[in-house]
Amino acid sequence: MSWLRYFIKCLLGGLLIMQVYFALQIALWATVNPSSTAFKRAEQWRLCHGPISCLTQSQWTPYQQITNNLKRAVLVSEDDIFFQHRGVRVEDMQKAWEKNQIKKHQTGRTTKTALRGGSTITQQLAKNLFLSSEQNYLRKGQELVITGLLEAFLSKQRLFEIYLNSVEWGEGIFGIGAASKHYYGISPAALSREQAAALASALPAPKCFDKASYCRKANINFPNRQEFILENLDRVSLPPSPKNTPH
Repeated sequence: MSWLRYFIKCLLGGLLIMQVYFALQIALWATVNPSSTAFKRAEQWRLCHGPISCLTQSQWTPYQQITNNLKRAVLVSEDDIFFQHRGVRVEDMQKAWEKNQIKKHQTGRTTKTALRGGSTITQQLAKNLFLSSEQNYLRKGQELVITGLLEAFLSKQRLFEIYLNSVEWGEGIFGIGAASKHYYGISPAALSREQAAALASALPAPKCFDKASYCRKANINFPNRQEFILENLDRVSLPPSPKNTPH
């Protein structure tokens, strides 16, 4: 059984090295902006059939140059207590687990699909930065580890800044800089309340928001979501902006 012990040691060593890599990469992002994400690279490959045959749209925008309308709208849409929790919302994950179990029993099939729903902004960021779109329990576990590392190494405002500059907002559109220009031809600082609410409403299904051809797999009422976000925009508060952010 010595070969088995050797295999297990190699496996555990590889996993440890991977976590160290993630930690070092995240620590670097405290002062350096991420140049790309795993999700963006995968989408670029899917759209362009290669890593460099065409370009996706992205443009980094510093935190202070993003209107508070957009920041509050995204919080209402995705994670209204982002600045209060420590990376996960246990109750939401439990609800998502229960829904998945109900769906599993209704279909009568055993599934390897991991929890869907219940993800915080930090969890979404962990997935987009490092992980594939595959849904299984192993990937979900790795997502939680990366979420903990993100929360440990980066401030909440830095996490939010990276999220707003990396999240998908349409086919090949990443970050609020590219989204503001693509949809409205303006900078993120100039977005009105209505425009900010519309962009925030897109986040659950950004490709569908951008192109109707993607709506077959999405069941999102964007006008209703926009109205809900507008109604709740003023109840979400933001902490003071940091004086300095990386460039």
